[in-house]
Amino acid sequence: MREIVLDTETTGLSPLGGDRMVEIGCVELYNRVETGRTFHAYFNPCRTMPAGAEAVHGLSDVFLSDKPLFGDICEELLAFLEDTPIVAHNAPFDFGFLNHELALCSRDLVCMTRMIDTLPIARQRLPGAKHSLDALCTRFGVDRSIRIKHGALIDAQLLAQVYVELTGGRQIGLGLAAEAVAGPVETVTKDIPAASWSRTPRPHAASADELARHGEFLKNLSEPLWAEDTPAG
Repeated sequence: MREIVLDTETTGLSPLGGDRMVEIGCVELYNRVETGRTFHAYFNPCRTMPAGAEAVHGLSDVFLSDKPLFGDICEELLAFLEDTPIVAHNAPFDFGFLNHELALCSRDLVCMTRMIDTLPIARQRLPGAKHSLDALCTRFGVDRSIRIKHGALIDAQLLAQVYVELTGGRQIGLGLAAEAVAGPVETVTKDIPAASWSRTPRPHAASADELARHGEFLKNLSEPLWAEDTPAG
């Protein structure tokens, strides 16, 4: 099964309040294993970057000034996403900004039924724990040393590893990937009648010749243990 793990960076918290997406990162999974295919882009938001947002992701007005508009590469992004389920942490936030940008380009919105939100998954599996991406990386031993600031592609790559752990661990993903390559593994005995699983045991009694040779062998043993008198109990 193909899935896309997605993360965005924005100018703020509210697309309806005028905030815009400035970065998107996507990581392709197939049967919970990263394929190596990614999509990553920065966008010129056509507005100034608030200092608070820049402190989070480090994307300045100067850096974004020569980047394309979302509409310039919208079709390329949609071609990568296809109709695949989309995984995100606090997914309604990312879906809200993605659909806002699509609406500004007069494109169809991404259906919310495609959304897989890892935040409620983490809350259900780890009640009472911290559920930020940093905290989940620490809990599952995911190396986040490269995450100096928030970055859409880096965060999507980290979330992909966390998502695998939240939904069963690496071994499940590896098993599914092997199945995808080799085809479903069938149990050879699944259609064999139960009666045929056993067979008539072969005889194990010694022949007369074997008994005679064993007797001759015993005559050559000196002071065998079984010939000693057994002490009274």
